[in-house]
Amino acid sequence: MHALTNRSKLVDRKPMTALERIYLWNILKGMMITFRHIFKKKATIQYPEQKRSFSAVFRGLQILNRDEEGRERCTACGLCAVACPAEAITMEGAERLPTEEHLYREEKYAAKYEINMLRCIFCGLCEEACPKDAIYLSQTFAPANYSREGFIYKKEDLLIPHPKENPEAYAKALGERKVKNN
Repeated sequence: MHALTNRSKLVDRKPMTALERIYLWNILKGMMITFRHIFKKKATIQYPEQKRSFSAVFRGLQILNRDEEGRERCTACGLCAVACPAEAITMEGAERLPTEEHLYREEKYAAKYEINMLRCIFCGLCEEACPKDAIYLSQTFAPANYSREGFIYKKEDLLIPHPKENPEAYAKALGERKVKNN
């Protein structure tokens, strides 16, 4: 049996041609491919100066929404945290004080709201589960960071700018999204 395997190896070998022996032909083929790609359009963009266009259904960084008067929409119901398959959302609810009516829409609000972006899979289930349209995935992609703590976004990081105090930033953060009234 040992003799059969050695014979099959000897039969499969083909002698190299003269061009293959000096490797000149293979080098020339590689250089032709390289020169062909020099004149093609580059796939790379110069990031800070050029922005990549995303599709209309792109799901990026989460944003906590406000109503037209600037009050937070989140009522700390916890449906977004329950719907999240990656368990990336944690929240704690609190009762609104009588002096805080201008800050929160409902009697209950999210005192603590955090999203762990290292766990988030950008599925959009938190957005679909929210009955108050308080959270949505914007068309902004999550920025890079150097530490694990930088990927845990707190409520202050996620809140959309105030519509009356900063209308330009509010409109930019809202994007092409239509405002729902609940």
